[in-house]
Amino acid sequence: MRRRDFIKVLGGTAAWPTLARAQQPERVRRVGVLMNATADDVAHRASVAAFRQGMVQLGWTENNVKIEVRWSEGDVVRLRKDAEELFRFRPDVIVAGFGPTTGVLQQLTRTVPIVFTTVVDPVGAGFIDSLARPGGNTTGFIQFEYTLSGKWLELLREIAPQVARVGVVRTAGGIVGIAQWAVIAAFAAPMGVELRPINLSVTGATERAVTTFAGQVSNSGLIIAVSDLATIQRELIIAVAARYRLPTVYPYRFFVDAGGLVSYGPDLLGLFRQGASYVDRILRGEKPADLPVQTPTKYELVINMKTAKALGITVPPTLLARADEVIE
Repeated sequence: MRRRDFIKVLGGTAAWPTLARAQQPERVRRVGVLMNATADDVAHRASVAAFRQGMVQLGWTENNVKIEVRWSEGDVVRLRKDAEELFRFRPDVIVAGFGPTTGVLQQLTRTVPIVFTTVVDPVGAGFIDSLARPGGNTTGFIQFEYTLSGKWLELLREIAPQVARVGVVRTAGGIVGIAQWAVIAAFAAPMGVELRPINLSVTGATERAVTTFAGQVSNSGLIIAVSDLATIQRELIIAVAARYRLPTVYPYRFFVDAGGLVSYGPDLLGLFRQGASYVDRILRGEKPADLPVQTPTKYELVINMKTAKALGITVPPTLLARADEVIE
């Protein structure tokens, strides 16, 4: 199913298919899903829909599983309250979706199985002992490895060779933000590219920071690092990049769907479908400690040709040939 077709059917995902079952009724299992995102965000709703779809494909329907989703709207205080509410639901497994959900859940339980879907560095964050042997009650899927950060700079120079100064839009602090910056800086040095950090903040401050960067020197571009705040503010970031004609590389395709130039990153829908496979295995008796954390096997490249034309960019044919999808 193509992504656009998939998103069109999101409205129907709440209704689970009822399948005829010949065997005796079984205990209805309970699965919680914690998302530090807004419920009306199409991209995040698509991820939850992908998880539900994966569960259906594995034989879990309204007859044998009840799924409760909580949307914390990017509010850390609410996130904690939503997590506590999900535990009162007495889940057999809980899925840690976008945001700092895994850490919050681990603060509340070391016994209920947790499956994360978008963590970057679970070992560095202290969530697990190792990728091969997670230990404890937590396992899941890594959304990208840090080396991907350098690929964003390579991609920016490929699509806009004139760029000599790059602003890295990031959340300051934290192991993920620091590691992404370090990798981009290592790639920038031999290219002769000047890097500038642009720290995300409340909406007005972010816009002012990008505006200040854009007004200093020509031949500039942006890299949007992985960040919850960048995802929440993506419409603003895309609009400001367009206003100042800044070629920009994004970490997820939903930025490009919304008008961004180019993205290179994980297939988030695929990660949530994979999350369903681990939830299924745990519900059937396997332990999180015995399920190795999986790393990405593929990243997707998406290019928005309408945006490229608006920026006066001619996308190299070699890059178009590598793209997983080109949005006209």
